[in-house]
Amino acid sequence: MTNQNQAHAPLALSNDLAVFATGSWVGRVWLPEQGPAVVLVRAGAVHDISAHVATVSALLEQPDPAAYLRALPLGEALIKLPALLANSDPQQRDARLPWLLAPIDLQAVKAAGVTFAASLLERVVEEQAKGDPAKADAIRDTLVSRIGADLSRIVPGSAQAEELRVLLVEQGMWSQYLEVGIGPDAEVFTKAQPLSAVGHGADIGLHPKSSWNNPEPEVVLAVSSNGTIHGAMLGNDVNLRDFEGRSALLLSKAKDNNASTALGPLLRLFDETFSLEDVRAAEVDLRVEGRDGFVLQGRSSMRQISRDPVDLVQQTLNENHQYPDGLVLFLGTLFAPKQDRDQPGSGFTHKLGDVVTISNPLLGSLCNRVTTSDQAPQWAFGLRALIESLSRRGLLEVAVTARQP
Repeated sequence: MTNQNQAHAPLALSNDLAVFATGSWVGRVWLPEQGPAVVLVRAGAVHDISAHVATVSALLEQPDPAAYLRALPLGEALIKLPALLANSDPQQRDARLPWLLAPIDLQAVKAAGVTFAASLLERVVEEQAKGDPAKADAIRDTLVSRIGADLSRIVPGSAQAEELRVLLVEQGMWSQYLEVGIGPDAEVFTKAQPLSAVGHGADIGLHPKSSWNNPEPEVVLAVSSNGTIHGAMLGNDVNLRDFEGRSALLLSKAKDNNASTALGPLLRLFDETFSLEDVRAAEVDLRVEGRDGFVLQGRSSMRQISRDPVDLVQQTLNENHQYPDGLVLFLGTLFAPKQDRDQPGSGFTHKLGDVVTISNPLLGSLCNRVTTSDQAPQWAFGLRALIESLSRRGLLEVAVTARQP
């Protein structure tokens, strides 16, 4: 990555506040001198509801979290939402005021990969290029001509998918990415550890040895321990194309680094205004703005996903694997940037200071600034720290389960 020496510009964190005028919105904030708190956003105001539900994980164990929140008595607001959003840029922050964290806590952070045909081809390109972006265009053209099928029309695990698999094996073109892209079993991996994700406004981290990488704008589901999908948020599944391209066994190093998972700005719960059908129809926009004047824009359409979100959840949480604190699941992305940033044929890669904005009309905007994982704030607040914080606030009993309003 190329370093730029200009001063950081303030992040555009304000969001379109009309997005939050309806619906059921929850999040987490950092309260100075106290620690993390679960908050409810209503009528433009942010309310601490930790006395009723001390973790988002516990909230999602309610049969109907949105109905539970509607019945809560609310006291004085902590802060207005515009002020909270603005204070979430660490370089413009007033440390006396709250700021946003990732809107989850104890949940496992899982991700489904290769769920779109376009990204499937790009994973095969990475594998064939062995992490060298200069080889990508030639490999891409060869793959498209030799596969000879529109992968977006092939149902994973179907008879047609099996016929294509046999053909590609015969041609010596079968790939581990094609296996999870059109085979019966989805790729589901651990993206990050509980409590390690960063929120709206925070720096996101790239491994300092990576020279070919990109953002991945995704819809992320919030799922209870019994597999019920209760809501969704935006996420950036930061990706190192060179590391994973060298070897799929480097997936953990390509995906799970300090500050490499961003979620937010808030979690929108399913209610009469928002449902799984809205997730299935979601259009997720991406904008990358560099300090070198470079701008990259893209869109990922959930209508083009190869596997239904319910199927992906069922392949993650089932009789073979349980998540007692619930989970969140990145659903994958259609977006795979090919636009040259510097020299022709070099493709896209991040530079330090890039501002990444992921947005959707029903989920708001998630905005983060790019740095390296060794320069981003270290992850220091884990489970022990959360227990200590809840204990100081007298909320340990509440943390076990949500109190009835």
